[in-house]
Amino acid sequence: MNTLQFHKLPETFFQKDVLKIAPKLLGKYFIKKEGQKLLIGKIIEVEAYVDKIDEASHSFNGVTNRNKLMFASGGKLYVYFIYGNHYCCNVVCDKEGVGSAVLIRALEPLKGIEIMVERRFRKSEVTAKEFLNLTNGPGKICRAFNIAKDENGMDLCGEEIFLAEGEKVPKKNVLQSPRIGIKKSKELPWRFYLKDNPFVSAK
Repeated sequence: MNTLQFHKLPETFFQKDVLKIAPKLLGKYFIKKEGQKLLIGKIIEVEAYVDKIDEASHSFNGVTNRNKLMFASGGKLYVYFIYGNHYCCNVVCDKEGVGSAVLIRALEPLKGIEIMVERRFRKSEVTAKEFLNLTNGPGKICRAFNIAKDENGMDLCGEEIFLAEGEKVPKKNVLQSPRIGIKKSKELPWRFYLKDNPFVSAK
């Protein structure tokens, strides 16, 4: 398996309305290249965030030093530190000037699993329960993939971190719900996830 076998998502894929892009990310591959090794996870859960109408979004009150990347043209990786504990990674969407992004909430680990396990659990073997918890949360993904502030702003059409076509997901397998773990605008049904996938963070 190498990068030649993947069909990277083009920049134009990301430069559309965040609520159109979010469900289409399900089933796509999130790939990080580390030297000769690849870390690959299938995107199975996401949440959309946008400016002006979404009080939970970092972009709600306009451009700041922290959130300015959300207002860039779609196709960048927006990484932020939260709760003084972990990083979260997001896919910036839409055209320049619109503050929107999709939070990657959960991945199904596919390749480079031994590296992810070592980073997450500091050991080489895990239980079945630990394996299901490997990348089923935003902070867990960033730790497993070693994504932090240095990756903020990275081009998702580049060579180090990129998204690629994955499996085709039937519409009936895409479920929608209010977002979780937030207090503001929590009623907005902007969380999308794959039906019956055991790596989803919460049913």
